[in-house]
Amino acid sequence: MELNPHRRFNPLLAEYVLVSPHRAKRPWLGQVEDPQNYNTPGYDPKCFLCPSNPRTTGHKNPDYASVFTFPNDFAAVLPPPMPALPSVTHPLLQIEPVVGACDVVVFHPRHDLTLARLGDVEIINVIEEWCRIYVERGNQPDIQHVQIFENKGSLMGCSNPHPHCQVWSTSAVPTTVAKELESLSRYSLSDQSASSPDAPKGLGGRPCLLCDYAHLEASDLTASRVVVKNNDWIAVVPWWAIWPYEILLLPYRRHVLSLLNLSTTEKLSLASIISQITIRYDNLFSCSFPYSMGIHQRPTPKKKGLKEEVDDHDVAHLHFHFEPPLLRSATVKKFLVGYELMAEPQRDLTPEQAATRLAACSNIHFTNAAGATGD
Repeated sequence: MELNPHRRFNPLLAEYVLVSPHRAKRPWLGQVEDPQNYNTPGYDPKCFLCPSNPRTTGHKNPDYASVFTFPNDFAAVLPPPMPALPSVTHPLLQIEPVVGACDVVVFHPRHDLTLARLGDVEIINVIEEWCRIYVERGNQPDIQHVQIFENKGSLMGCSNPHPHCQVWSTSAVPTTVAKELESLSRYSLSDQSASSPDAPKGLGGRPCLLCDYAHLEASDLTASRVVVKNNDWIAVVPWWAIWPYEILLLPYRRHVLSLLNLSTTEKLSLASIISQITIRYDNLFSCSFPYSMGIHQRPTPKKKGLKEEVDDHDVAHLHFHFEPPLLRSATVKKFLVGYELMAEPQRDLTPEQAATRLAACSNIHFTNAAGATGD
């Protein structure tokens, strides 16, 4: 399996990925990116996200000292009311309205402090803000889904290097999330003979796909896909990973619907493992490692007065996707093109090889290592 081509199934999206380990040896004369270096200042007077600076709309940021959240000045969706959509005359031409809101969550006043360089307490501040905005937006009457995500680095299309994430809240559940929820629901209703009796169960004692998967990886004595694990969370390069150093982060001791269901201890351990993941990413190629990260959980919080009732979205199991593009070095990335666009995703090195490399990285950031130079 380390050398031979094969396909692996992704039960979350019900699709396959082609794994071609032997292709990792092919020569590369293609595009080379500029390395994502740590050479940014602590404050940039031209940055639209730094404290006290003006934004392009004329709004001035407060002199904030911790996390700072504001409505996105260039939102992808807009609040109601919206004008009527044009009518269509053919069933193949479907259209539906969408309303919502987009927010920007700035992690820290410092222009140069990514998650990998924040302390655990500072990351907890970010987690608490995720919880707050999830409740605020998720309880609005038109909102059916709240998506928290981070694009880190210009390689991921990030338009501002000041570390931040975004929250898009929409009146429809997006396609990928809907696929995951459908797979989780189908699994919970099936007779899963492969489900370990020791694995946590979903609500109502039903099987949970991600509870079972997390338990499987946490119980694997070889830990072949485990990057890092603590008392509550496990980070793995999943069996079905598409991106070279993709990570799936999830709680493995119990079924957790959303960030709101985490205990104080679980939030502390979440902050710690996010720090360890992002530090290992940076240390892999000694660069500011680019990635897209997204949180999948219940689309919205359970409504007041209905917390004891089980609904279709209670199959959700809180998890984080980290999807980074770098493949061979800080300057060579993976492209999703050709066969991957027209047929199915493909990867070169195996998830086990990727996990081994990440797990071997230090949990001390390379800029703080003995003998390191620079900031």
